Amino acid sequence: MQAPRPWRIVQEGLTLGELPRLLWNLPGLAAQPRGDGDPVLVLPGFGTGDASTLLLRAYLGRLGYRVRGWGLGINRGDVRALVPRVLEATVACAEASGRPVRLVGWSLGGVLAREVARERPTAVERVVTLGSPVVGGPKYTRVGAWYAQRGVDLDAVEAAIAERNRTPIRVPITAIYSRLDGIVAWQACIDRLSPQVENVEVRTTHLGLGFSAEVYRIVAQRLALRRDAAPGA
Repeated sequence: MQAPRPWRIVQEGLTLGELPRLLWNLPGLAAQPRGDGDPVLVLPGFGTGDASTLLLRAYLGRLGYRVRGWGLGINRGDVRALVPRVLEATVACAEASGRPVRLVGWSLGGVLAREVARERPTAVERVVTLGSPVVGGPKYTRVGAWYAQRGVDLDAVEAAIAERNRTPIRVPITAIYSRLDGIVAWQACIDRLSPQVENVEVRTTHLGLGFSAEVYRIVAQRLALRRDAAPGA
């Protein structure tokens, strides 16, 4: 496995086609299962903030969920420092609502969502990740070089993640990935270890994951499930 080739970045330009498709599919998306005020926390990817998840959050809000962004500014990629802060926000959200939280994480945001669920499963109903590098961390992504230039040992990070994954995540996970992903190696997005994981392939780019009608439909259907319900139930 390796990071996507540099030329794959060009494919990310296909993201522009997702917006008109999203608008075209709005009637069908509006008919997806609805929430009942259940809390949802949406976490952005590396180098982005809550503005990047605005459309997804607006859609989920229209379905009846109480949705919020992470409120921590730009995701600078420091997972070790961010996990406690996201955990605190998740626990506060769960306590305020009296219900466990549904976590949706795009790219690195999905990595954070998984770690919160691993640390505090009672506060999390389920997790949905969008193109998240659950294997190897940044090593198999186009931002790996950025980390390496700042002195991060990518091999050591990969080993630490593998060790971390020995502790299973005890909440349902839906891992959405795409073979067209030009940022994260699609193989690194597939979770083969969590006991309650469903890996779902879609056809869009990495950037398109946040604007894809296909992804929105899957997210809506999975968020509507209770913890003990299997996908498709």
